[in-house]
Amino acid sequence: MSPSRWHPVLYRLSVARLRLLRHVKQRLGGHAAARTRQEPLEFRVFKHTSKLIRVAPGVDLALQHGKVQNLRTAIPFLSGVVVRPGETFSFYDLVGEPTRARGFVEGVELRDGVPQPGVGGGLCQLANMLHWLVLHSPLTVVERHHHSLDPFPDSGRVVPFGSGATLFYNYLDFRFRNDTDTTFQVRLWLTDKLLEGELRSSRKWPEKFHVFERNHRFVREGNDVFRENELWREVRRAGVLEHEERLFRHRARVLYPVPLTALEPPSRPAAVPHQSRLLEPALAHGR
Repeated sequence: MSPSRWHPVLYRLSVARLRLLRHVKQRLGGHAAARTRQEPLEFRVFKHTSKLIRVAPGVDLALQHGKVQNLRTAIPFLSGVVVRPGETFSFYDLVGEPTRARGFVEGVELRDGVPQPGVGGGLCQLANMLHWLVLHSPLTVVERHHHSLDPFPDSGRVVPFGSGATLFYNYLDFRFRNDTDTTFQVRLWLTDKLLEGELRSSRKWPEKFHVFERNHRFVREGNDVFRENELWREVRRAGVLEHEERLFRHRARVLYPVPLTALEPPSRPAAVPHQSRLLEPALAHGR
């Protein structure tokens, strides 16, 4: 049974336990945390933009605007942070708990695959942005939780399916570490229609990164349809391919109708990264 269908008291206790365990783990972790902010570093490594408002079936437009407010509230805690060699960047270490008292409002969350209002909803768009920036750099992702559900059909998608990252305070975090000898910096800002982000560095990075998908398909298993793909990355130096690597496989249960012509025969499910089952009742802070 999904944890969101437990008795509400048991659910809250389970969440509180996981949050306490994360707090203890952070205190005992001993990693150097990235917290310093400064003016923009000289060199741009990669830049990306994403739409703020996406019309989707069953999603209240007011919650979309609430999401934008949540992004606006969270960005000052993240933008301008430098990640020096050996430091780890943690989304929730920097942003903290998204509460009404701190200026967060109701935005879109997914619970049991249904869009619902939730305070802090929509912060996943920031995690998606950060993950996409980091994939185009030499930085090391040390914690990322994938979306286990695919609730809406593609609409103007510009990045491969499965490249996002989900959040739920504080035990489903997004973290990356700087294992290089160069300092990097995250910069984020909003325009009227876009979330914009860039990764900068203290020196011109010699490699270029290209992320793309392979083996994309829809497959039916019993009464469910799953969407699968693999994310790959090319690394080039001076235009010459240095190496190619598979980053991960992704698999998510589809919640919208898929034409029969798009389905492929079932096979053994692709391996996906482990994630907490408690993710499903609050598929974190939205899309």
